Amino acid sequence: MAAFNDHIRNIALLGHAGSGKTALAEALLHASGAINQKGNVSRGNTVSDFTDQEKAAGHSLETSILQFDHLNTHVNLLDTPGTPDFFGRAMSILPAVESVALVINARNGIEPVTRRAFEQMHERKKCGLIVINQCDLPEIELEALLLDIQDQLGSQCLPVNLPSADGSRMVDCYFAPEYDTPTAFSSVTEAHDQLVDQVVEVDEKLMELYLEQEQCLKPEQLHDPFEQALREDHLIPVCFTSAETGAGIEQLLHTLCELMPTPSEGNPPLFLKGEGDNETPVAVVPDPDIHAVAHVFKVSMDPYIGRMGVFRVHQGTIRSGDLLFLGDIRKPVRVAHLLKLQGSKTTEVSEACPGDICAVAKIDSLHFNGVLHDSHDEDQHHLRDLQFPPSMASLAISPAHRGDEQKLSEVLHRLVAEDPSLTIEHRERENETVLLGLGEAHLQLSIEKMAKVYSLEVTTSVPSIPYRETIRNKAEGHHRHKKQNGGSGQFGEVFLRIEPLPRGSGFEFASEVVGGVIPSQYIPAVEKGVREVMRSGAIAGYPMQDIRVVVYDGKHHSVDSKEIAFVAAGKKAFLDAIRKADPVVLEPFVEMDITVPSQSMGDVTGHLASERGMVTGTDAGRGMKVTVHARAPLANVSGYSNTLKSMTGGDGEYSMQFSHYDCVPVPVQKALIKAWEA
Repeated sequence: MAAFNDHIRNIALLGHAGSGKTALAEALLHASGAINQKGNVSRGNTVSDFTDQEKAAGHSLETSILQFDHLNTHVNLLDTPGTPDFFGRAMSILPAVESVALVINARNGIEPVTRRAFEQMHERKKCGLIVINQCDLPEIELEALLLDIQDQLGSQCLPVNLPSADGSRMVDCYFAPEYDTPTAFSSVTEAHDQLVDQVVEVDEKLMELYLEQEQCLKPEQLHDPFEQALREDHLIPVCFTSAETGAGIEQLLHTLCELMPTPSEGNPPLFLKGEGDNETPVAVVPDPDIHAVAHVFKVSMDPYIGRMGVFRVHQGTIRSGDLLFLGDIRKPVRVAHLLKLQGSKTTEVSEACPGDICAVAKIDSLHFNGVLHDSHDEDQHHLRDLQFPPSMASLAISPAHRGDEQKLSEVLHRLVAEDPSLTIEHRERENETVLLGLGEAHLQLSIEKMAKVYSLEVTTSVPSIPYRETIRNKAEGHHRHKKQNGGSGQFGEVFLRIEPLPRGSGFEFASEVVGGVIPSQYIPAVEKGVREVMRSGAIAGYPMQDIRVVVYDGKHHSVDSKEIAFVAAGKKAFLDAIRKADPVVLEPFVEMDITVPSQSMGDVTGHLASERGMVTGTDAGRGMKVTVHARAPLANVSGYSNTLKSMTGGDGEYSMQFSHYDCVPVPVQKALIKAWEA
């Protein structure tokens, strides 16, 4: 293991399923000498895909932590899943790396997950690299693909190598340019000059030296401005490879080890201190001699070894035996064993310096996004939250056998601890426990894991659609709550007004009461009554949203006024206002990207139209494929996977993400209200 963080590179492999990320990881491990023989995904013997579920699926389902040494550099390589259903798992590891390598299938080109990964790379300010893999496939057009990448992802995407004219290997265009070697398109001279021109644009002195003196610049002279160009998204290197034949792998290794940034060269991690309005950015620096700060970016639950947390050290040094604090918890935990990971294998190490990725086991308090530190000075340090895609698939779950209710609760919470893109809801209206994920495959994997890993059998059903309620007009409400049973009674009177807020605004509550007509200690009780209605709904039993409530007047009694009286008055005054404010039921709409053979496009668009969907655009893809962009109500496409299979013969795929809430048609609203009142 490298001793200093300037010899460490942290790289995440992201890309669509089928781009060959796992095969590429195997090729890099083999070329660097970390393994003696390349594994094969189809044979189920790769270092990355080691779980039984991954071997059965034939692709990655979890992020694997890999490592190798090359050119005096220690590389931590994170191989992520590429199917849309597991994109949340791929996103969750971004805080651990400085660089993202987007892997693109040479035949399929830019696919939906590629775009989403590219957007996340920019959102988290990661340095980028594009790897065009599977360049050995027949009938591919690499020049057209490169132009397509530059058109869609930016002109700053420039190649560091090119395929040779005979297609037998990749030609170096940067480290030791092979100027006399014919290439399949462009030329080594043109590619090299484009790279140098792009890099010197961020360094005026170097540009002057380059232009005025016409001096040839060596890679060593370009190193610092190259890193600056990466940090500023002024340059994204492109590397052509074939994991199958090994073409371009050596140049990719050089690119990873010599061009991609070290922990001190990359953009600094997005740490904050404090909470809410008091949050402020705080500097966490890769200095091994100051307070230790590490971030937990992955948690795995094993029935035998318990909870294992994988973390990235950002500051200071963590040693075996150290006492560390987790967040603002005052009681420290001891690092009994510090582990480095290579797929399923672990190796114990004595210390971890800034940039290192390690794991600790059997610490029950570890959780995703937790911050480990050795001083209370960092108690309130945390990374800026990741915004995971909204859950689009859901299953109502109950134990198959009576008496397993507690076990189900425990297992569900373990699954959520491992996968932050899974969520659990208990829907009181239907008395349902609902597991929500990014897609049907995401949920199915969780159900299989319950059975195979935790020996828990469950029954599943289609849950109710998460409808919401809101209002369309302003209105005022009033209620006097008066109850007398002998002795002290209950009294509270509330006047309030309500108004609709823009979609997605949530809920706002304010008080404009003056003169003490409602004592200040009872205002929270009024809000409590209002929030009860917000949770339970007013016309069809669904939670309410996008409403502003202002209590502005009322009355109290010096003896009979109590909190419970103002809770009741607030609740009924709110219901009174809602009845006058044109209440409506809202339904969730989703954005869909549906990739199908071109001959199936008519069936897909016709079906969408029949389900109240709207096509918003189409993109011609590679290999006679077309991507249909559409918007549709979730209620009509909640079981879309089977429908798409029947329309395309299994040769289609789709992803969906939440778009917005909008009003349901009048007949649907009447049916929902009638069902609730029944």
